[in-house]
Amino acid sequence: MHSVVPLPCYVFLVSVMSSIIIISSAASSTSRRLLQFPNSWVPNPKSSGSAPAVFVFGDSTVDPGNNNYIPTIFKGNFPPYGRDFPDHKPTGRFSNGRLATDFTASYLGIKEYVPPYLESTLSHEELMTGVSFASALSGFDPLTTQISGVISVAKQVEYLREYKSRVEVVIGEEKVTQLMKKAVFFISAGTNDFVFNYFAVAVRQATFSVALYQQFLAQHVHHFIMELWKEGARKIVVAGLPPIGCMPIVITLYTKNLNEHRGCLDSLSSVAREFNHLLQLEINATSHKLATADHRTKLVYADIYDQLESMIRNPTKFGFQEVSKGCCGTGYLEAAFLCNPLSPVCEDASEYLFWDSVHPTERTYDLLSKAFRPHLDFLLRD
Repeated sequence: MHSVVPLPCYVFLVSVMSSIIIISSAASSTSRRLLQFPNSWVPNPKSSGSAPAVFVFGDSTVDPGNNNYIPTIFKGNFPPYGRDFPDHKPTGRFSNGRLATDFTASYLGIKEYVPPYLESTLSHEELMTGVSFASALSGFDPLTTQISGVISVAKQVEYLREYKSRVEVVIGEEKVTQLMKKAVFFISAGTNDFVFNYFAVAVRQATFSVALYQQFLAQHVHHFIMELWKEGARKIVVAGLPPIGCMPIVITLYTKNLNEHRGCLDSLSSVAREFNHLLQLEINATSHKLATADHRTKLVYADIYDQLESMIRNPTKFGFQEVSKGCCGTGYLEAAFLCNPLSPVCEDASEYLFWDSVHPTERTYDLLSKAFRPHLDFLLRD
């Protein structure tokens, strides 16, 4: 049912599904150009809730530029990325503009953009209102980041501990504890574990069937949630997987005859659906367990799959003109180094669901963030 042939090496280079970046050292020399966040930012008085900060963990869907500051070739800090970001700056976000977590922070009245933790120029104020620890090409499976050499989710938790120590010097231990309890924690990962690790590299296929690998990952999600809880997190959102068989690059690489048909591949999307079911069961069980230990704990599942599938099935309902290819280049294979300053780009990215052949556009992220809002309201409700 889930028989997918591992990709040959030359195809593997362009099939790193959530953040394919291979760039030259010359491109890397410009990697530290990031948006400077104002120290005078004032929370929106119309904020929907009272969360003082947002903390983000995961992969390229929520990485605002941490990979800019580690020795990795997997970066997204060059044009045309960031084309619609303020000042048209490529910050390291794998999109034309803001991510869902940026919109979420804005909705909560915290700030307009969630900065990368590894940005060395962040002020104490900026740190205390939240950061992203996410790293493009990361995953729940430790092997995923061993292969890619980016920041593992375990290391992201270590950075959280480091963060707490840094902020504690400024506001004290008790206030840091309260900050952790009231902040919203957002987790988005798992896509790389399947499309990069399991299907493209295919190392895990030697020891895991798809079903066993899904269970293996669900256990790692549980462990990750527990680690955050031990650090004081009490309001946690866990995003599910998208319909991976609908990603333009997946369609291109796995469709046998593109001349006859170009559409979502359910053989791959079904893997995501099945994992999402397991993930929801795990989250429900973990939520009950943690709420028993501390009634302030709220753990929710954020649906990505159904939201994106609805957009793909009914594009005009959501204002999209194109949902099967990206805005950059042909939209079929371009991502990262293939989506570069020489690549032609569509005139209006808001008409496209995908920015490149892997990652959504800013408008798609905006729509997804709006779908999250009931979860956020629930988390902030006393």
